[in-house]
Amino acid sequence: MTGVDVSHWACEAENWTAWARTPGHDAFWGYRPSLASFIGEGQGPAVEIGCGEGRVSRLLTELGYEVTAVEPVRALLDAAREAGSASAYVEAPAADLPFEDGAFGLVLLYNVLMDVEDLEAAATEAARVLAPGGRMVVGIVHPLADMPFAGEDEDCLSARRFDETEERGGLAMRFGGWARPMSHYVTALCGAGLVVTAMDEPRPEPSSEVARRWSKRPLFLWMSLTKG
Repeated sequence: MTGVDVSHWACEAENWTAWARTPGHDAFWGYRPSLASFIGEGQGPAVEIGCGEGRVSRLLTELGYEVTAVEPVRALLDAAREAGSASAYVEAPAADLPFEDGAFGLVLLYNVLMDVEDLEAAATEAARVLAPGGRMVVGIVHPLADMPFAGEDEDCLSARRFDETEERGGLAMRFGGWARPMSHYVTALCGAGLVVTAMDEPRPEPSSEVARRWSKRPLFLWMSLTKG
């Protein structure tokens, strides 16, 4: 994350923690079982880069991994620690990770690559700390899901900054980050020496609140990658 990205999430840390932890409120809860299945049970060292308040690190821990949670915003890292999300906690940006090469058998970036300006640097660092024969899981908001929110004159084939507030269920959250076409993500990840081995455009749980809107069109895109 750059200064503008870190500053945004530092300002929204309290709001995001409330938003993310309210059961069923955020879209994540409608996709959690599918995400657990996509990642799969495992063991050994794993790192979540950009852990936020720790909900996905907690999922990794449930799946059996020894998790290191990484987050550049101290308030969010503290929230993850207070919730017992991982085995270790490191305050660091995605583009400058304080780990040795090949330190982790599983590297997870869940909905974080939309929050970094230097996509290539983040992808390169994530690939660097991935062990040979290891696996990287990347989740992003599907570029098609961003399209309805773009203005008529916006260039959706280029990266563009977004900043918008959503209010629902008595909670408000100001989302900010980068909307990008799919090619930007794939080019950055493949340029870092990674190979896409699996991809999923998951459907939400039928009983979830989010299913009413996203059961027939993709909200998220998940990729599994290895080093080429």
